[in-house]
Amino acid sequence: MSESKTPFELMMGQAHEMARAFNPALESFSPKGFEKLWPTMPKDVMEFWFGRGLSKEGLDAKTRLLLTLAGLTMQGAQADTPVRMTVRHLLEAGATKDEIAETIAQMSMFAGIPAMTRAMELAREVMEDNKDDEA
Repeated sequence: MSESKTPFELMMGQAHEMARAFNPALESFSPKGFEKLWPTMPKDVMEFWFGRGLSKEGLDAKTRLLLTLAGLTMQGAQADTPVRMTVRHLLEAGATKDEIAETIAQMSMFAGIPAMTRAMELAREVMEDNKDDEA
């Protein structure tokens, strides 16, 4: 007897089949693998592009990235890859783990506990990976 699948599982199975038909290399695609193609930007580059490069009196890169993380937390599970990448950039921009956690926790009031919990899990995962890189 076969296990019944949820509509989401069926849809994802069909999407994988279609992707394999178009490009067999997508057989082993993973979002985390995709993330490795994008290196963490140096803080100076972030400041130029996302911080005080646009406005000398504007928000710094760390503050802009904290705001970005808040918005991504609101999007919930559909933003896994951007959340991980933003946390990685935040650490490079000088944000503390507490600042990152507090930003995510603040969104529980607006996005709900499940979205906050998922973002917190993703942030912890990046922080653990980052700790391994520093060792």
